[in-house]
Amino acid sequence: MKAYVFPGQGSQFVGMGLSLYEYNDAARAVFVRADEILGFGLSEVMFRGTEEDLRQTKVTQPAIFLHSIALVKAAGDLFQPSMAAGHSLGEFSALAACGALDWEDALRLVAARANAMQRACEMQPSTMAAILGLEDEIVNITCKEIDEVIVAANFNSPGQVVISGSVAGVNLACEALKAKGAKRAILLAVGGAFHSPLMEPAREELAAAIEKTNFQKPICPIYQNVTAMAVNDPSEIKQNLIAQLTAPVLWTQTITNMLLEGAHNYVEAGPGKVLSGLIKKIDRDALVESLEEALATA
Repeated sequence: MKAYVFPGQGSQFVGMGLSLYEYNDAARAVFVRADEILGFGLSEVMFRGTEEDLRQTKVTQPAIFLHSIALVKAAGDLFQPSMAAGHSLGEFSALAACGALDWEDALRLVAARANAMQRACEMQPSTMAAILGLEDEIVNITCKEIDEVIVAANFNSPGQVVISGSVAGVNLACEALKAKGAKRAILLAVGGAFHSPLMEPAREELAAAIEKTNFQKPICPIYQNVTAMAVNDPSEIKQNLIAQLTAPVLWTQTITNMLLEGAHNYVEAGPGKVLSGLIKKIDRDALVESLEEALATA
């Protein structure tokens, strides 16, 4: 069974999507329409902007989403997923690609999400850090022992958990986790504490937009971040999507569940190969490929 996976923030790079724009009519139409919807030249920032431009949350999130959707449109009938999942932001891409959301509506939600998260980040100094070489449960328990806002936010692969919270909380947790045997604790270059309680203002803002948006049953099961379980029901998809901003991303659990339910071949639809690398750490025997590379050689 073929599973499609869609990356989240951190996969962006200058020049992303340019070859799609230049050589594929369906993809080009998506870029042109997205610029109209957003009211600014996102495609130009993607193609020729600076790394600093692309790192702005309000740009990064719609850029990664747009790149994924352009790839799916370029793939046409070749896009036939048995199941799908997206990492954080990538969940919006998965839902749009698989028909649960109209892609234009999804882009509007992604832009609203990015702006809401940016505002939440500005309310309190906060950050994230990657913890390498410790069991998930040790990271979880250690975060709960610290008297600051600090949580395990992304369970990316065995031995790789991202923590999220106040600057003080992250610093205290990094020291405590290194004392408990973490191989490394790496502060991430992000503007805030994603998937933590500090995103509550953004969650409330995004919830209002999601409730006003029409969702349909997707063409295949979508494994959502907050449960790591396959979902088809539009109302359940909505509620999980709302909860996602303040809940952890259960990526290790998602890929494990996909594997148990028959996935063997994973196609990464978006910029870079971050998810492909994580999947190989979760399932050593998995077949992973890039949709962009597959289209380039087709």
